[in-house]
This record gives sequence, C-alpha cells and structure tokens, in this order.
Amino acid sequence: MALKSIDPTKTKAWKKLEEHFKEIKNVHMTQWFKNDTNRANRFTIKWDDFFVDYSKNRITNSTVDLFLELANEVELKNAISSYFSGDKINQTENRAVLHTALRAPESAQVFVDGENIIPKIYETNKKIETFTNHIINGALTGHTGKPFTDVVNIGIGGSDLGPAMVVEALSFYKNHLTTHFVSNVDGDHVNEVLKKISPETTLFVIVSKTFTTQETLSNANTIRQWFLQSAQEHTVAKHFVAVSTNIKKVKEFGIVNENIFPMWDWVGGRFSLWSAVGLSISLSVGYNNFKALLEGAHKMDEHFKNEPLQTNIPVISAFLSIWYNNFFKSESEAIIPYTQYLNQFATYLQQAIMESNGKTIMRNGDKVNYQTGNIIWGEPGTNSQHAFFQLLHQGTKLIPADFIGFKKSLHGNIDHQDKLMSNFIAQTEALLNGKSSEEVAKEIQRSNLPKETINQLTPFKVFEGNKPTTTIFIDKLTPESLGKLIAMYEHKIFVQGVVWNIYSYDQFGVELGKQLAGNILEEFNSSSIITHDASTKNLINHYKNLTE
Repeated sequence: MALKSIDPTKTKAWKKLEEHFKEIKNVHMTQWFKNDTNRANRFTIKWDDFFVDYSKNRITNSTVDLFLELANEVELKNAISSYFSGDKINQTENRAVLHTALRAPESAQVFVDGENIIPKIYETNKKIETFTNHIINGALTGHTGKPFTDVVNIGIGGSDLGPAMVVEALSFYKNHLTTHFVSNVDGDHVNEVLKKISPETTLFVIVSKTFTTQETLSNANTIRQWFLQSAQEHTVAKHFVAVSTNIKKVKEFGIVNENIFPMWDWVGGRFSLWSAVGLSISLSVGYNNFKALLEGAHKMDEHFKNEPLQTNIPVISAFLSIWYNNFFKSESEAIIPYTQYLNQFATYLQQAIMESNGKTIMRNGDKVNYQTGNIIWGEPGTNSQHAFFQLLHQGTKLIPADFIGFKKSLHGNIDHQDKLMSNFIAQTEALLNGKSSEEVAKEIQRSNLPKETINQLTPFKVFEGNKPTTTIFIDKLTPESLGKLIAMYEHKIFVQGVVWNIYSYDQFGVELGKQLAGNILEEFNSSSIITHDASTKNLINHYKNLTE
C-alpha cells in the first residue's frame, strides 16, 4: 500500500496550529514552568535506559494535542504500519523501505514481493559472524601468513558515514584491529591512509551496491595497484572483500565468491549500516557487539511501532522539529552529544536527515509551498561551548538543539564525568532561563565599576533565554544504546516525511552533479568544451591551464 498524499497545510489541525502559534510565540518558557510545577515530569518520556526531557521546548499541552490531531489527519499510524510491513513506500523507486527488517528477530516474517526476507538476512549475518571471527582470531590471514592488523573500508555516502560513525562511537569496545575509512575521491585522502598500513596485514572492504560508484572504484583501483606493487595478482583474493550486488564486476576485480556479501534494494544506503555494509563495524568491535547494536535498534523499532504517539520518542521528536521548522521558521537544528565518542554523529545525521527530507515535491507530484528538511549541524560538548554556543545564546537565530548525554563514563573517571555532566545540564538551563538586565547589573555592581560603565556593559551581558532544547539522557554508551539512538533518529525522519507529504527514501538530488562531473572529466582530456555557462567554462579552462 502506497502512502497517501495529504497536504498537511490543508488539514484542520495545521490551521489550528497556526492560530495556536500566534497565541504562544512570544511567551517565555520560564512562565510555563512557574505556572505548572509538574511541567518537567509531564514532558519527559522514560523508556528503557532513555530519559528524554522535552519540557524546555516552546510548547504547551495544546501544542502536543494539536500535533496528535495532525498525525491522525495525515494517517501516521497507517503509514507506520506500511513502513514495517514491506509496502513499497519508496514509490518513486518502487521499493520497500526495510532497514528495520535487518534487525528483526529470526522468528519474524517480513515479505517483499511474496518472499519472507528474514532467512536471507540471517544467512548473511551468519556469514558476517563467521568471517569476522576468522579475521579476528587469525584463522584467515594475509597472503604471507601474517594475521591482519588493519581494516580499510572503501565506500562513500551511506557506505562510509554510518560505519565510520559507529566504529568511532564504539572505539571503547574495539579489538586489536585498526579500522580506517577511505571515501573522498581526493587522492590525498587515500594516500594518507596508505601511509599508515602494510599491504601484508591489511584487509580491504569495498562497499558499493553497483560496483560502479566513481569515488569508491577510483579509490579501490588505486589501492589495488598499490597492493600489487608488493604482491601477485592472485593474492588480491586474500586481502579484498566486497559488499555489492554486481557479482560480475566484483569477480573481475579479483574478489572470490565467498568474500562477496549481499546488498538489497529495499535498504537505502544511508540506512544500511545494519546490513553487510556494517561489516567493518563487526570487524572492529566483534560480531557480538555488532549484534547488540542491531538488538538495540530493534528495541527502538518496537517502541516506535507500538508506543502511543503521545509517549513515542521519535514521534514527539519529529513533532518538535516540524513545530520549529514550519511555524517558528527555524532553518537548522543542532545535535550536541556530550561525549567525544559521538564526534561524527552530527555528520552522519546530516546525510540521514538532509538527504532524506530535502525535497520540494509532494507525493502527488505537486510542488510544496512550505518548508521541508532541516539543516543539521553540531559538535560534541564541551568543545561546542567554546565555538558556536555564543550564537545559540545571544545570536539572532532560533536554533533548537538536541543535547545527548550519558550518565556513566566508559573509563570510569568520575571527576571528568561530573564536570562534563554539569556542563551538559547547565547549558540547557542557561538556554532556558537566560539572564535578565537586573541580574547582570547586580553582578557587575559587585566589581565596583562606575555606574556609567555598568550601564554601558549591561545590555551586552543580557541573555534572552527561551531557547529550546531537548535532553536525551542515556545510562551508558553501549552498542545496544547506540543502536537505539540511531534508530530513534531514523524513525524521526520517517515521521517528518509522512507529515510533510514527501518521499524520504529517494535521493535524485545526488545525481545531477555526478552526471555533469562525468562530462567535465571527459573535457579535461579533450580540446573541445561543450556548452556551459560562462563561469563553468572559465573554471574548466583555468584547471586545464594549470594541469597542462
């Protein structure tokens, strides 16, 4: 069953939300906290090891109720059912969207074109497990008999960002293998990685559905040539594996059948880390930890599928994003994890969210007349406090932020963790309350400055507050909790796409520049240049002049 096309702005609930927004848009959240001593508890969701406090958002009970009305009008529950059951909701590509099936239990039944896909998934997982164990324990070695010390993942987009983020996030759990990632077609990138590894002891994982992606194949061929400087052709089979559907091209590369892992068209690249695309994750942290990652994601799947909408973490999170994007006209959201392990989390979510929901066409083919998508950015705290928090606190833009923190540190340094968590909590308090001119004046007066100086300084030190934040507090960063967190954002993306009446799972916007790049690449080696705008023509000529 395809998703219906329902323009959200034409619903009764949307009209009510517009009126409601006018009523509360200038209210300071601190007033609501004063009037309602139970606000924090009412706007907190406690689930498993997650504690999600969204009370520091510019909403009331009525806001949530109206979004629940909106969810009913756009038939969100039916859409969720279609999402999990294998309906071809990626209608522009005639595909199901089933990354959730990749972490379903073995007893589950999920059908695509009449076939239960769960047995195939578990067959692949068993292959990942066996291969992982053999690499880690040394049963499989390089061509000289030495055990592997390094793994290089060669991919781009979803074949790189998800695995790279998770490998770094779970580096506390890593084994003796060191994992590297090569993605950019920039030759300097691949050569810097090659400087760090030995061809005798490195395993290369090429991840490309079609085995034709320019960046991935350019890097793979460069690495293959480098490898063959000290090895013979037949030894490629011992050092290279592939995750792909193009068996013919993979074998032509020199990779043997038992080292080819499958991909499926019902999994989008940016949601594929749960599949064999995550082979580098399994190699880095061991299959049991990879399995725990899948199990955590499945727990969030069950929460999203079964929890009432009003206490459903991904649903509430999506509502908040829509509220700020479409009513407050906020264009961006900050993702601020208070752990260095999640250094690449915002980067990963940039692709997951912006590639999914950066769309201008409704599901019926009409152009939208409202904002979709969000600009996603961020960096770990406390680094970010010394970088862009000035803009959050005193800038002219309203930027809602997700604060993600963990109660327990992994290495057990309580002193550091107390300082980290005190900042984590304090920043959301500061963004809520701000600091009034009266408070500033009192502070400055203690410094015994002249009254004239106090009057001059006061406006510069005032904080308006009323800046929205959502706090996602998790007990500990484990493979399971990370799986839950990633899946939470995946389902948030889905809900936003349903409400915005767009297709979240195609990415045609990626293609145009790649097509034009192919034309321009040919022109670099040609004396003629086909028709371009004047600027592009000048740039091509400038580059050709430099390289001739």
